[in-house]
Amino acid sequence: MKNSNMAKQDIFNKINLALNKIRPMLQEDGGDVELVDFEEATGVLQVRLLGHCAGCMMANMTLKNGVERMIREAVPEVKEVAARK
Repeated sequence: MKNSNMAKQDIFNKINLALNKIRPMLQEDGGDVELVDFEEATGVLQVRLLGHCAGCMMANMTLKNGVERMIREAVPEVKEVAARK
């Protein structure tokens, strides 16, 4: 069990490092993103879009073409990124 927790923490660390690379681009437009949860079994990462990103008509495109693409490149354990309100 301890190894599983350590592995999940390593994944969370990698996710946060990737999010920190994405964040400045979102913040330029008054938005941001935060990590909500990661489900290891399915590979689904849940994030919350904040600021201008939360209500933007382009939020889904930003999520899929920007956030998801960059996260999946950096963290192969992530199979999908989903927005959570």
